Amino acid sequence: MAALSTADAVAVAEFRAGLRQFLRRSERIARQAGLTPQRYLLLLMIKGAADGSEQSTVTELAERLQLAQSSVTELVRRAEESGLVARAPSQTDARVVHLTLTPEGARRLELAFTGLATERSQLREAFQHLGDDE
Repeated sequence: MAALSTADAVAVAEFRAGLRQFLRRSERIARQAGLTPQRYLLLLMIKGAADGSEQSTVTELAERLQLAQSSVTELVRRAEESGLVARAPSQTDARVVHLTLTPEGARRLELAFTGLATERSQLREAFQHLGDDE
């Protein structure tokens, strides 16, 4: 196991500080778009489904968000009540319900997402600098 060098500690500390700033700014911009930080992430994960379908299931969201399924179910219920998410039964499996964004959910997500363009660019830079010493 290699010893922790000062340079490594500085690089990782700078990265962590940048990441924390990104998260705080994300929370603020999400709120300005009328979303809680949790709803912003929920909408982002649905729109950004790994398969490109722009839909997801509670089980998939629980895995991606690293939350208990019951927590995601409640988050989805509240987002649905707010008119941000819609449910649609699967065409192939009656046990599965797909979640999609409503037009209002898509509008708010886009508002928050575009407001974070600069921060995403800065975060990409921070990731690149983190790997520079390796």
